[in-house]
Amino acid sequence: MNYDLIIIGSGPGGYVAAIRASQLGLKTAVVERAELGGICLNWGCIPTKALLKSAQVFEYLKHAADYGISAGEAKADFGAVVKRSRDVAGGMSKGVQFLMKKNKIDVIQGTGKVKPGKKVEVTGADGKATVYEAKNIIIASGARSRELPNLKQDGKKVIGYREAMALPAQPKSMVVVGSGAIGVEFAYFYATMGTKVTVVEFLPAIVPVEDEEVSKQLERSFKKLGIEIMTEASVESVDTTGAGCKVSIKAKDGMKTIEADIVLSAVGIAANIENLGLEDVGIATDKGKILTNKYYETNIPGYHAIGDCVGGQALAHVASAEGIICVEKIAGHHPEALDYNNIPGCTYCQPEIASVGYTEKKAKEAGYEIKVGKFPFSASGKAKAAGASDGFIKVIFDAKYGEFLGAHMIGANVTELIAEVVVARKLETTGMQIVKSVHPHPTMSEAIMEAAAAAYGEVIHL
Repeated sequence: MNYDLIIIGSGPGGYVAAIRASQLGLKTAVVERAELGGICLNWGCIPTKALLKSAQVFEYLKHAADYGISAGEAKADFGAVVKRSRDVAGGMSKGVQFLMKKNKIDVIQGTGKVKPGKKVEVTGADGKATVYEAKNIIIASGARSRELPNLKQDGKKVIGYREAMALPAQPKSMVVVGSGAIGVEFAYFYATMGTKVTVVEFLPAIVPVEDEEVSKQLERSFKKLGIEIMTEASVESVDTTGAGCKVSIKAKDGMKTIEADIVLSAVGIAANIENLGLEDVGIATDKGKILTNKYYETNIPGYHAIGDCVGGQALAHVASAEGIICVEKIAGHHPEALDYNNIPGCTYCQPEIASVGYTEKKAKEAGYEIKVGKFPFSASGKAKAAGASDGFIKVIFDAKYGEFLGAHMIGANVTELIAEVVVARKLETTGMQIVKSVHPHPTMSEAIMEAAAAAYGEVIHL
């Protein structure tokens, strides 16, 4: 069984790489031990967005009177919400199956392990192992929920993101440990559905990778939702011997104990690099990640790695971009290396968060003299009409040359707006070029133009 390319893992890195390889004429196979589409399609990006949409609809119904509509008392059917999410994920996985057939990509079901001599051993559910050969191998094995030593997940009371997507019943109370994208998305979902939620964050601010003003705005919005926020706090232990959980938390003002039905551990992810045969082949790793060059070649010729199991942001769109670059290099093309400073990050709680490039703090630390512009959605006609005036858009430019250094957004639908900034930065667009680009009115997107104008003292609607 000889191939030009075998890919281990069919997540947004693996399946996208496979399709691009097929387009380039490479005989390709994908090895998958679970569902096609990987964690993203089945237990990550897609089903969580379905849950969040249900929460948003529920929130709309609860506030229907604000829009002049009488809708009666809204009730949430938690089981039906979870079922819809699972159905959406199932449909997307079937879509990937169709794409594999359409592009004549072989799907090998089983657990893959790399072997010396550009070989992959696949062990099926029956325990039978088959060896395949390829000119090139890509490891796209993804990642899983990271466990802390004092926060062991039992899948019942102390859970990870996977269990949080399909709980058999809605908990009355929940402690969310960690306030990155996964933590705040589930915090928003469960709080909106009626669960009492407490978020515990070790660092001084929630969503700590974001601009400081974005973190403060989200904290204000979450508190309005009734979410309790504990920053500079850490979970020391969880007692699960009773009916629920007794969570011991070391807070700024001393030790506290919170009782909750469920504890959700959302403290990041760990790369899946164990039991892959890396040691047998001699593939180098560091700090739990596979080491590669800018074209995702490992230290062993013919073996490559992409996605969450290598360095860089652990995001679906990053894995997809890496997969395409990797495959184009294998096919003899000359792809441009990925600019990791122009990768958009999106968080889909309400209000949404989207950002790219330098924060104000990081830009100053990098030695830039900067111009900063900010436009609040409270001054946006479209946002006010939509009843979504929380949040703002903040843009950062280099004062000397007008280089677009970064943008930080919090508000309704900002995850749909950030691509404008990504493209602008890719094309080396200056701040004044944004100001002079006519944006449609009334839209949320014109807030980008207004924020840029604010940076140059030309804002109209403030």
